[in-house]
Amino acid sequence: MSRAEIVESVDEAVRGIEDGSTVLVGGFGFAGMPFDLIDGLIRQGAKDLTIVSNNAGNGEVGLAALLKAGRVRKVICSFPRQSDSYVFDGLYRDGKIELEVVPQGNLAERMRAAGAGIGAFYCPTAVGTPLAEGKETRTIDGREYVLEYPIRGDVALISAHRADTMGNLVYRKTARNFGPVMATASAATIVQVGGVVPAGDLDPEAVVTPGIYVDRVVKVEARQYTVQGAR
Repeated sequence: MSRAEIVESVDEAVRGIEDGSTVLVGGFGFAGMPFDLIDGLIRQGAKDLTIVSNNAGNGEVGLAALLKAGRVRKVICSFPRQSDSYVFDGLYRDGKIELEVVPQGNLAERMRAAGAGIGAFYCPTAVGTPLAEGKETRTIDGREYVLEYPIRGDVALISAHRADTMGNLVYRKTARNFGPVMATASAATIVQVGGVVPAGDLDPEAVVTPGIYVDRVVKVEARQYTVQGAR
């Protein structure tokens, strides 16, 4: 098992992300959003990205800032429109960004399937709706299902509460959301954490993401975000 790389800066953490990458971005609104890594990705300059996340950004920080910088070609998400999703709204209405809407449970399961090596799965969600158009369907035990395929990422950017020097991760409450499945579904996982402790200091029973799924870890200072912006 390889040891995760503990890096000194956010810019070092996001080095090498290529144009055209599919980037899985953790978070449910602001909870668990890897704001520092996203800011680093904006500075790094990768463009033509496909972003997979729960929503399409809030206000003008985090994911919305990445969209505003013109770095994103397509968004795959569950909730593209919210009261403060005006950056995405404007880009979409102007035809400057593509959108694929995926029901939230399907989004999580499609990434989980990628990490588990599952080729595809049948799910009843979206049967009979526009989201099922063009997809294979099958009747199983009298119920209709839609065939869904895994979502794999070139890179996952996630936030965790703490890591140890082997890259094992623990999360804090609802900030856990999509991070665990994204870590398993990507070719490379980059994590921002509030603290790094020596190997063995984390309770093994509390570890959610084993270090084998983690490539880089960077410690960042805690910041508070609001709907209006950052503080």
